[in-house]
Amino acid sequence: MPRVPFDQLPDDARLWVFAAADPLDGDAAARLLAAVDGFLDRWAAHGVPLTCARDWRDDRFLAVAVDQSREGASGCSIDGLFRTLQGLAPALGTTLLGGGRVYWRDADGGVRCAERAEFGRAVTGEPTVFDTTVATAGDWRARFERPLRESWHARLVA
Repeated sequence: MPRVPFDQLPDDARLWVFAAADPLDGDAAARLLAAVDGFLDRWAAHGVPLTCARDWRDDRFLAVAVDQSREGASGCSIDGLFRTLQGLAPALGTTLLGGGRVYWRDADGGVRCAERAEFGRAVTGEPTVFDTTVATAGDWRARFERPLRESWHARLVA
């Protein structure tokens, strides 16, 4: 039972968040999601299909999760996911890999990003921020987007 709807995964499913440096909509988003779905449909660890899902938010955030109660993702299988995303970057015109970026919702509701060192100067007011370090499907559902003051991001604002 490989790919399932994201809402069918348990809260403790292991999760990886990938954030696009630039928004992906229309054809670019469709291309990304088709490639990711194709990968997930055949994703396996040591020959055993993984029960997995993906979610896409705000033209920026891809979450991929695995229900580890059935079979856990191996290092090689995780590497395959990262290689798939890395291979898509040239066609998409942006990257989903690489850290150092901080994402927040601006006053108009749009998603903005800046390098971590720039975040404190770029953000104004009390925005909501996106925590790309969440590691479970439950945290993705409950804590991925939250007020700055309730997140580790607050340490970046003087």
